[in-house]
Amino acid sequence: MAPKSMPNGTAEAPIEVVSAYAPVVGITFGNSFASIAVLTKEGLAECIANEDGERQIACAVAFQGEEMYIGNQAKHQLVKNSQNTITGFRNLLGKKFSEIPKDKATNSAPIIQHPSIPDEPAYTVKILQPAPAPLPATARTATNTPAASVVATPRSEPIPAERTFTVSEVTTIFLKSLLQSAENFLGKKVDGAVISVPAWFNNTQKDALSKAAEDAGVKVLQLLDEAGAVAVAISNQSTGLAPDRTQLIVDLGSSSLELSLLSLRQGLAYLLASSSDPTVGGDQIDAKLIKFFAKEFAKKTKTPLTVAPATDAQDKRAEAKLLLAVEHTKRTLSASPGAATCSVESLKDGLDFTGSINRMRFDLEVRAVYNQVYDKVKKLVEGAGLDLYDVDEIVYVGGSACLPGLDETLAQGFPETIFTPFTAGTIVGGGVGDPTTILARGCALQAQLLASLGDEDIEVKKAFESRSERLDVKATSKTIGVLFPEENASEGLGGQWIAMLLKETPVPSRRTVGFEVDLGESDSKKVAFEIWEVKEGIKVEKIKPPKIDLDEGEEEEEEEDIEVKEKTIEKEAVLGSILMDAHAAVKENGRWKTKLELQFVVNLNGGVDVGVWEAEKASNKVFVSLSAP
Repeated sequence: MAPKSMPNGTAEAPIEVVSAYAPVVGITFGNSFASIAVLTKEGLAECIANEDGERQIACAVAFQGEEMYIGNQAKHQLVKNSQNTITGFRNLLGKKFSEIPKDKATNSAPIIQHPSIPDEPAYTVKILQPAPAPLPATARTATNTPAASVVATPRSEPIPAERTFTVSEVTTIFLKSLLQSAENFLGKKVDGAVISVPAWFNNTQKDALSKAAEDAGVKVLQLLDEAGAVAVAISNQSTGLAPDRTQLIVDLGSSSLELSLLSLRQGLAYLLASSSDPTVGGDQIDAKLIKFFAKEFAKKTKTPLTVAPATDAQDKRAEAKLLLAVEHTKRTLSASPGAATCSVESLKDGLDFTGSINRMRFDLEVRAVYNQVYDKVKKLVEGAGLDLYDVDEIVYVGGSACLPGLDETLAQGFPETIFTPFTAGTIVGGGVGDPTTILARGCALQAQLLASLGDEDIEVKKAFESRSERLDVKATSKTIGVLFPEENASEGLGGQWIAMLLKETPVPSRRTVGFEVDLGESDSKKVAFEIWEVKEGIKVEKIKPPKIDLDEGEEEEEEEDIEVKEKTIEKEAVLGSILMDAHAAVKENGRWKTKLELQFVVNLNGGVDVGVWEAEKASNKVFVSLSAP
């Protein structure tokens, strides 16, 4: 495969795709950007570039004369050809015209009522279409004898016309271009795709997306919720975290904030809570940055510029130029702690503009958006009956989530051990924590999984359907485990505690743990333990901050107490106990020891079967059935 030419003239090394994998792809279809991912020969999912070298493909379609532009080329048409440029169509799928707010300002083609389809949103654009070909003229001789040749007539110029597209038709055009890019890259026909959808998409919207994709020639293997795509991408790559943890997904897209709280249990994901807020998003960050530079432009040139929103035609064009420029500014601020520039030629009245902003000033300008995200996160976690201290990991999704200031704002309420792409150093570069690629990579991995299922796995395939009853998963409500009592235990639960099944573990579930037990010096060689249901909580203590040595004449300021949090476990209910002989015990340094394997199995009804046996003598087994936790 020949390397692709990049816009800056460099060559991109192609991703080598091994033939052992099916030609399937994962597609992130956002309201502003889309991405395509495929599997490499190492089995890793990677985002590919389209023909223009773009991995983040703008969700835009523009018409200019006889030409149609898709992607970033179309987005640049917003400056001089906004009325014929269509953006933001993903969120309108499956909606009626009467359901769409009419007071929202837009810099692209306006949404109209379709002239012939009742309550159908649509766009009308102006194009140039070829004129009807004239009838050929037949040459005749002076004696009216038919000639043997046809006289060619000049080709007529294209004529202006208007075309009306429904939201579904625009989506089909865009998805067809993504499919073509994927097939050009793979060199073969794509057999299927998994497409990500936001959690708030209802069945009508999902049906509309499926139909538009099918019309584009895309075989939809599954519409995967964005939280599910994240879970697939994370579970496929090692992060060094415990397999049992609580994960927060912060999806800061251009048009909304999507939050999901998941319990991850040995690779199984269970949704604890989710929320969506269309008033918080990257558009608000862009608007604040645009206003900042517009104010700086007006100050430098003494030329007034009103943006976000703009009403004057010149101001609208200037706002479109700034919007394109600040995307580069944000990417620079995400990658570097230094200052970032914003340069626009002929911003207004023929005046060029170059401004700069450092990260500290940028964070100050958008602090209100960061705080809104933090407040929404707190509300979501508390609504799930948890504390921020219970969260082990934060995963970011979306280009706006690449901003370090957002991570710094959220970190103030979480434990110092919180794991984020920033702490792991995987925020950019296509790594496991890259917010701009994580959804597409998760969808590609899911697509490969579905493609690997044979025809005999029909029942398994049904579990991936959007309306499948198998998606209604139950989970345990309490943490259960075993307690090995110890005499004279001074604190805690009164012995050694081993958590077997944490709360919010999806069922049915099976967990097996092996460990060594010290039986003591007695020759009775007995193993005894209790099975408990426990209550987990957070203990909060307030301590005085350390005193600071003051210089002579300085007055001591009263500082607030520092909150220190600690996870706690309390006994709630004993479910049973097990006593068994350790036939395979061996004596070491005067004490008997044996290796045990303990297994908990939870069925769909919540009942728990506990089995224990010696690793060296598997025939020595003890089983007990318990009531539902």
